[in-house]
Amino acid sequence: MAANYSLDDLRYFCTIVKLGSFKKASADLGMSLSTLSRRIRLLEQTLQLTLLNRDAHRITLTHTGELYYDRYRKLFDEVECIEQALCDEKEQPTGKIRISAPIYMGKHFLSAIFCEFLLQYPDIQLDLRFSNNLIDIEKEGIDIAFRVRNPAIEDWVIRKLKLTHNLLCVHPNYDHQSITHPEQLKDHPKVTCLGLAPWQLKNQQTSEEYSFNPNTHVRLEVDEIQMMKQAVESGVGISYIPDYIALPLIEATKLKRILPDWKSDGQPFSILYRDRKQIPYRVRLLIDHTLQHFTNV
Repeated sequence: MAANYSLDDLRYFCTIVKLGSFKKASADLGMSLSTLSRRIRLLEQTLQLTLLNRDAHRITLTHTGELYYDRYRKLFDEVECIEQALCDEKEQPTGKIRISAPIYMGKHFLSAIFCEFLLQYPDIQLDLRFSNNLIDIEKEGIDIAFRVRNPAIEDWVIRKLKLTHNLLCVHPNYDHQSITHPEQLKDHPKVTCLGLAPWQLKNQQTSEEYSFNPNTHVRLEVDEIQMMKQAVESGVGISYIPDYIALPLIEATKLKRILPDWKSDGQPFSILYRDRKQIPYRVRLLIDHTLQHFTNV
C-alpha cells in the first residue's frame, strides 16, 4: 500500500530526535517552531501512531518512534552524504575525467595541456583513451572527446579548436618535377593512412577541387600517422600528411612539398562535451583550460 505521509516530515522527525529538541531542530531546518510542531502532529495523525512523548522539559521516543528513527535516520544520513558528494563535485576540483582523443593528434596537441592541468589541480585524475577508432563515447562514459571533423552527436556541444590541412609531401631527393596535377599521382609510389583517403585537394589559386583515390602503386598502407611520416621521410613514396606534422619537417628539409598550390580544405579539430548546465566542476575546469590554450595559440 502506498505511503500517504511526507518524507520531509519524517526527516523533520529524525532531526528533532538527533538534536534532542524542537527548538534546535527548528533552527537547523530554518522553519518556525510552530510550523515544525504542526508538521510532526500531522505526521503522527497520518500514521495514526505516537512517535514522541513531550513534556515541559524534554522529548522522548515511544517504542514505535524508536523503530521509525532507527530505520529512517540511516536513509537520511545516506541522502545527506550523497548531497554533499554532489555539492563537492560541483564546487571542488576533485575526481576523475574520462577523455577520448585520436592517437597522434592527441599526443601532438594535448599532451602538454593535460600535464599542465594535472600539475595545477593535484586532486583531479585523467583517464585518457587515445584511439583512432570512433568509440561510442556515451557507452564508454566519456566526459570529454576530441575529434577531427565535426561528428553529429545528439546532446553534445562541439567547439572547434583549430583547423588543419593535409599537404602532399615526399622525400627531398624524389624526382617529382613531372607532377603538375594531382591526377598524375597514380603513376607514383604512395604511402597511405586509413582514415585519410581519398585525398581531397583544392587548388588555392584556381579553386579547382580534385578527389584523388590512392588505390594504385601503394607501397605502404598504415593505420597510424607516425609510421606514415617515417615511411615518407625514408623515401618510400608520396603521402598526404597533416600540416602540423609536415611543416616542421619541410622547414628542416626532411620532407619536400609537391604541388604547393594544392591542399585539403581545413579539417576542424574539436572538443566535444555533454550539453548540460550541471557539468561537474572538474570537467568544466579542463574544458576552459583547453579552450584558453587554443585561444592563445
